[in-house]
Amino acid sequence: MTDSTTVTFRLPLTALIGVFGLIVGVTPVAFGAPGLQVLYLVPLALAVWVVQTRTVVDPETMVAYRVWGSRQIVWSDLAGLRIDERSRVWAVLRGGDEVMLPVVRACDLPVLAAISGGRLPDPLAEAGDEGASEGHPRGGSSVT
Repeated sequence: MTDSTTVTFRLPLTALIGVFGLIVGVTPVAFGAPGLQVLYLVPLALAVWVVQTRTVVDPETMVAYRVWGSRQIVWSDLAGLRIDERSRVWAVLRGGDEVMLPVVRACDLPVLAAISGGRLPDPLAEAGDEGASEGHPRGGSSVT
């Protein structure tokens, strides 16, 4: 990997097909009575969310983009990662703050480890080492 490597985690743009289906479904209701055309704001908001929400990771920083803003995290500010029960990944900062990394899931941790340039350990390599030493068939599950 080179230093110019950038990875973007985002929802697939094919999700906009579902938004289009919602527009088609809302149309009969929206024209059923005056003023219900405001219902078109729901699919519009969903489309903006699908396009805007993403996490961009490069060797220097991680940027979590949301609909209403973004948060840039320098690798040196990162204390570790937290994975919640729904497999979402949170960046834990040295100050104790946590920032959710949109669209990044636990299965994406090896990619984050590779882009980080050694700042994050590779969880698959650690799991293989722990599993081999403990005799566990699927390895361990710790990530820090």
